[in-house]
Amino acid sequence: MKPNIVSIFITLLISSWFILFAPKVVAGETVLPVAVFNFESNDEAVRGLGPKVSDLIDANLSAQPDIITVERAELNKILGEQELGLSGMVSPDTAAKVGSLTGAKVLVTGRVFETDNQLFIVAKIIGAETSRVYGDLVSGPTAGSLADLSAQMARKIAATITQKGDTLVAKVKTLEERIQEIKGKLGDKKRGAVYVRITEQNYGRFIIDPAAKTELSMILQRCGFTVVDDKSLQKPDYEITGEAFSEFGMQKGNLQSCRARVEIKVRDATTGKIIDEDRQTSVAVGLTDQVTEKTALQNAADELAERVIPMLGPE
Repeated sequence: MKPNIVSIFITLLISSWFILFAPKVVAGETVLPVAVFNFESNDEAVRGLGPKVSDLIDANLSAQPDIITVERAELNKILGEQELGLSGMVSPDTAAKVGSLTGAKVLVTGRVFETDNQLFIVAKIIGAETSRVYGDLVSGPTAGSLADLSAQMARKIAATITQKGDTLVAKVKTLEERIQEIKGKLGDKKRGAVYVRITEQNYGRFIIDPAAKTELSMILQRCGFTVVDDKSLQKPDYEITGEAFSEFGMQKGNLQSCRARVEIKVRDATTGKIIDEDRQTSVAVGLTDQVTEKTALQNAADELAERVIPMLGPE
């Protein structure tokens, strides 16, 4: 039988697409979400300069090709819900929590102070996943330009993030690695039936496919649990319910960023006892907004699965 010319053409077209665009997707994964917090400026001589320095550093960092900054107004809103705020609450001990709330992989904070007619800006760069900390320092005359000094600091921070990225950000786990880790934490626990309902909403368009629910359900099944729905005859032992939100963010060349937040509640279906409540924010970067949105939702669901699924089952 002669090969179908149309089939050959489609195969070549798909192969060409992967050759042309796959490297760009891989490169896009190196774009890091960074959150800039208010720098402290408690001394009388520099009072009020901290937020100004943070705004200037944030603006300069957002122009870097390999960095996406979390919008500071949104950052303040998210952290305000947890009564953290933008100032003085970021440390290696709180980095993981702040990272899960904001989706940022790298957190930037610091201090502004004056001594001997010199203005100093000290920055602390913290890996949200690894808690690794690096510092940068710039200084200039007190009467000099705050904008120039902040821009100089932003360049130093960007260089540190680029050069030390492998220690600031945890190694990306494959799905199979994550599933094996969950199985290891579960041990010999009995796997029961789980009902999953997560409503999803995108600010800007209607979502048809439930990406977070699909990801979480798939991981549960791969870990040995039975997933049931409203049409199942089997009653669930556990219920996982919640909401997921996603929105499109900054455009970097031909790359689109998307932020997603998934909030879930885990309940023992027999007793009604709440086992856990958790949430995760994730930022993804890709070529198309639809795929990037789903990736952000899936990533958030993956992180939640690793923390929540080991809690299911008798102690």
